[in-house]
Amino acid sequence: MKNNISKIVLIALLFLSYNFVAQDDENAKSNIQTYTPSKLLSKGQWDIKFFNNLYTETEDLFGPNETKRTKPRETFFTSTLEIFTGVSDNERLNVGVLLEYRSNAINGKNATSVFGFSNDASSVNGLTSIAPALKWQPIEGVGNFSIQSAFHIPVIDQETEKGLKDVEGNIINNAVFLDQNGFTFQNRFFFDYTLPSGDWQLFTELNTEYHFGDDSLEDSNGNRVEGSFANDTFVLAPGVFMSYFPSDKSTILAFAQHFQRFGDFEQDFTSLGFGGKYQLTEVLNLEVLYSKFVRGNATGLGQSFNIGLRALF
Repeated sequence: MKNNISKIVLIALLFLSYNFVAQDDENAKSNIQTYTPSKLLSKGQWDIKFFNNLYTETEDLFGPNETKRTKPRETFFTSTLEIFTGVSDNERLNVGVLLEYRSNAINGKNATSVFGFSNDASSVNGLTSIAPALKWQPIEGVGNFSIQSAFHIPVIDQETEKGLKDVEGNIINNAVFLDQNGFTFQNRFFFDYTLPSGDWQLFTELNTEYHFGDDSLEDSNGNRVEGSFANDTFVLAPGVFMSYFPSDKSTILAFAQHFQRFGDFEQDFTSLGFGGKYQLTEVLNLEVLYSKFVRGNATGLGQSFNIGLRALF
C-alpha cells in the first residue's frame, strides 16, 4: 500500500482530466492566471493538487564552524496531496486537508532510489503527517490576498530509523531521517498582482510556522526516539515569484525564497529557481519547478526538482 498512494492519486487526477476534456472550449479563459494560490474557490468548487518535491545534496554546512563539506549523497522525496473545497456563498472560506508522504535515502544511494520506497539500512518511507486546513480571505473585496492556516499532526513514532554505534561510540550506520515528529501550526500569507498588460504577474508568499511537541529524547545509539529537533522553533519563509504568460494557457516563472528558523535550533537558507506551468485541459494543470540552494547556515546545499498536477473543477 505504501507505494500505491501516489499511483492512486495520479490515476484519479487523470480520470478527472479525461471526463472533462470533452467539455474543453478552445476559447475558454485559462485558470492559470485566475486561480493563483491567493484566489479562493466558489462554493462547491474543488481544488486537488498532487505535488512532488525531490531534494538531493552532496554538500552541506553542518561541519565544524558550519563550513561547507562534501558527503555521500542524501535524497529526500516529499509527495503532498492538498484537497480544498469552497464552502461559503461569498467565496471567502475554503476548507481542506493536507497529507504528506516521504521517502528518504542516505549513504550515497542514487537520487532515484527514493522511488523504490524501501525500508532498509539506508532508506525509509511512510505517511508522515495529516493537516486539517482553512483558506480564508481576511479583507472583503480584496480577492488577491488570502491566508491558509493548517495544523500538521505527525503520524510517525520517531524522526529517524536504524542509527547504530559500535562499542566505542563510533557511528557504523547513520540514522535515516524521515520527518519531524512534532506538531506544526502553519499560516501562509498569499498576495498576487497582475500588471496592466496582463502578461506579467507578481506573486508573494510569507510562510510562518510554529513547531512544538514532546521534549527530544535519544536512545543509547543516539537515535531520537521521542520529540523533534525542531520543537520550540519558529519559522519565517518569504518568497517572491515573477511570472510571464507567453499564452493564456502557459507561464514561465523565476523565484527567490528564504527560510529562517529561530529558537532552540537555528537554521537558514536561500534558494533561487525557475519553472513553468501549462494548462493541459480545462480541469488539469501541470507545474514543473527547479531550485538551487545557494547559501545558508546549518543546512544542506543541494537542489530540488518539482512536478505537480492540479485539478480544478
